[in-house]
This record gives sequence, structure tokens and C-alpha cells, in this order.
Amino acid sequence: LEHAVYGLSEYSKERIKNATLLANPGCYPTATLLGLLPFLSHIEGESVFVDAKSGVSGAGRNPTSTTHFPHVNENFFSYSPLAHRHQIEMEEKCEFFGKALKINFIPHLLPITRGMLVSIFARLNSELDPLALLKQRYKHEKFIRITKAPVELSHVVGTHFCDIFAMTRGRDLYVNVAIDNLLRGASSQAIANANVMCGLEADMGLARFGF
Repeated sequence: LEHAVYGLSEYSKERIKNATLLANPGCYPTATLLGLLPFLSHIEGESVFVDAKSGVSGAGRNPTSTTHFPHVNENFFSYSPLAHRHQIEMEEKCEFFGKALKINFIPHLLPITRGMLVSIFARLNSELDPLALLKQRYKHEKFIRITKAPVELSHVVGTHFCDIFAMTRGRDLYVNVAIDNLLRGASSQAIANANVMCGLEADMGLARFGF
């Protein structure tokens, strides 16, 4: 573990370049952390709420009683609320990247094949312009798109893009993130990390087109 590097490339590029063992983040942590980390130093207190929704493909190929078509179709429900295994990972990485938080994480299963939509709710220690902050943080990232309106799954499915929107009401913060759970939350992120480990440009072999 002392040699392992967490492969969230927007925050670990230099460490990834020299890594021999890399942990590729999954879909829930990727979407949540990309939306949350820019605001770490501005969050008041320690509690953050994350409402996440994933397509059924996130559960893998093995059939279960809750993921087969008759159960999922025309249905919508949460699972493992406040006890999901990725909740611990997200808390650990927030502390690693700057601030210890208590992530109250509630995942839901959408009746769709792929895509992930994450909504983050937090209290800020002062008022700020969230879109300006996001644009500044990700201005050099080719696959992070800061949007002027709430994000949509159809804009990211089939791509490596991560779309992020944010707004405030006074000091109350809302961050909205969309990714393709099978690509940005899994395989294309692994390719990007492998590229960096091999001394190549991160986007080598990744499609640059999108909605």
C-alpha cells in the first residue's frame, strides 16, 4: 500500500507518472470527488450529503434479485444508504486531498443501462461563485466540462467527459456531476492512467468528441 497511487488523474498526475501500482477509482468516487474536491477548503463543518444515481451496468454482469429486468424496469430505489462501501473511500480521499469530511452517501439504481448522476449538498464557510471556482480549477483539463445548467446523462454517455454544474443559495452549495460509469468511471479512466504511467499524453486513444 505504501507504493500504491490513487488514480484520480486531475489530482495525482505527478504521482501517477512514477507509479508502479495504481488504484483506478470507480464510478461513484470519481463523480463525487471531481465535484467535491475543488470546494474542500470552503466547506463549513464536516458533513456533506451525496445523492448518487447509477445505471444498472454499475452492478456488473452477474444477475441478482435487484438488477434483473423485471425488478429494475419502471422502478427506482436507493440501496446501502449511509453504508455503501465507497463511502469510506470518498472520506479517505477527501482527507488525503485536504480536508476530513463525513460523507453521507446515498446511492440509487436508475432503470437505465449506463450513466451516473451525482448531486452534492454542502454548507460553505463564505459566499462564493462556484462556477468561477470550478472553471479556474479545471481550466487545463480537456475532459472536464463546466456547464451553465444542470448536467444531463445523454451529454456524457459513451464519452470520457465529466460534466459539472454548481450553484449556491447564500452559503448553501449544490454541485451536479454526470459521467459515463463504464468509461470515465472505469475503463477509459484506466486507459488515461496507463497512458500517464507510460509517459504518454493522458488522452491518447480516448475519443475527444461528445455532445
